[in-house]
Amino acid sequence: MATTADFRNGMCLDIDGTYYFIVEFLHVKPGKGPAFVRTKLKNVVTGRVLDKTWNSGVKVEEVRVERRPYQFLYKDEMGYNFMHPETFEQISIPGESIEGVQFLKEGDMVEAMVHAATETILTCEMPPNVVLEVTYTEPGVKGDTATNTLKPATVETGAEVRVPLFINTGEKIKVDTRDGSYIERVR
Repeated sequence: MATTADFRNGMCLDIDGTYYFIVEFLHVKPGKGPAFVRTKLKNVVTGRVLDKTWNSGVKVEEVRVERRPYQFLYKDEMGYNFMHPETFEQISIPGESIEGVQFLKEGDMVEAMVHAATETILTCEMPPNVVLEVTYTEPGVKGDTATNTLKPATVETGAEVRVPLFINTGEKIKVDTRDGSYIERVR
């Protein structure tokens, strides 16, 4: 059991049988009245974020979560198949549990959050950004670099990304996996 004084970002809590990650928290000590803690909690299953206020010193059920690296192998009807790089153990994870799955390509490493007691996968995180090759986009025209206009481009995983006009087919770009935005061209 933990108390509100033990709260930290990324901590996993069991609230009425549902798991939540703490996205952010703030200890508030008003001039009048008791202290309390304001939190933003993200539901592990649905991804919805909710606000919850706790009285200071309240005991909460902490869930022990381990972060484990896994390498993506292939996708089949069971889901996305991964392998642990040290133990060579293979697991299958459904696509709904992987954030940014549309940018996942063969050989990529991900971090899986595993419930330590039951050995079940709670969620899976991609790296913050990945380098992908543009497989199709309309050709750029010389002189189109001055404006901040974006065009659609299809990358090697099949996902569509909005890129600047000067990006052409065959170039490598860095993409943010959290929101699918273009970051920079990679040489």
